[in-house]
Amino acid sequence: MRLPRRALLAAATTLALTAPFTGAAFAQAYPAKPITFIVPNPPGGVVDTSARLLGDPLAKLLGQAVVIENKGGASGNIAYGQVAKAPADGYTLLISYSAYHVGNPSMFSKMPWAQKDFVPVALLTAATNVIAAHPSVPANTLKEFVAYAKANPNKLNYASQGIGSLSHVGTELLLVNTGADMTHVPYKGSGAAIADVLGGQVQVFMTTPPSVMQHVQAGKLKAFAVTGKSRHPGLPNVPTTAEAGLPGFEVEAWVGLFAPAGTPPAVIQQLTEKVKAALATPEAKAVADKTGIEIRYMDPAGLANLVTKETDYWAGVIKAKNIKAD
Repeated sequence: MRLPRRALLAAATTLALTAPFTGAAFAQAYPAKPITFIVPNPPGGVVDTSARLLGDPLAKLLGQAVVIENKGGASGNIAYGQVAKAPADGYTLLISYSAYHVGNPSMFSKMPWAQKDFVPVALLTAATNVIAAHPSVPANTLKEFVAYAKANPNKLNYASQGIGSLSHVGTELLLVNTGADMTHVPYKGSGAAIADVLGGQVQVFMTTPPSVMQHVQAGKLKAFAVTGKSRHPGLPNVPTTAEAGLPGFEVEAWVGLFAPAGTPPAVIQQLTEKVKAALATPEAKAVADKTGIEIRYMDPAGLANLVTKETDYWAGVIKAKNIKAD
């Protein structure tokens, strides 16, 4: 039976009006409600601060509220698992921390997420680290420190924020690159770690500069080098690892924005453009300058390449050192 032409047109019109928005049509309507950033860490620190320095200016540009939801615990796996299962509509986004994103796949035998569950939106920020030590360590430069650690295997203890943290894997990268050996002492966060390094119970800690700047400036800790591409403004007299004689060794914590896999490309494009504009605002820059975080926008393709490169790099060290988080 053939339907009249008028009936066919009516049916097509009804289908078009009732079908869900997809692709460009969806992007034109996006965003129609508040957007939620899922943060895999508690309030405070580089990851949470990166989310908040982006949130307000992005909300103004998009015309919708940006809600920050902290979901710490399980080395980020709770937050990552939540976003991996969220609708791919651009309204639930992940604030991703480099140590979790590129390290967890090699350290956990089972996880509620995989890298393929996410698509990159933009790199947001990067933060260097500083290699700090108790004054009792008989060295004043990075070369002297490495030489002492090599001549005295496992005599020095180093602190970390926990197994699989950037301070843990980053220090192991240093040991692999130099051939030195130190004993790992994991902590739950940086507060207790810094207290024990100040007390001399543990001698070495690789951490973000804001955590130890005042102690270095007061002479309570030594700083041998920062591990980024450039010196930190809060520690202008502390050389980079390259300047200190260890070229090619860099450890930076980066924070990126990701969406669930399957999010329409037009929405990803709209988001990355607005994120780039939001990060360029004086409002975002003021927060970054105050906290010592570097704003470093990168588009989705660049962030995808960064993830691939660092995942391979971290996997090699994690395997060589047999680092397991479960």
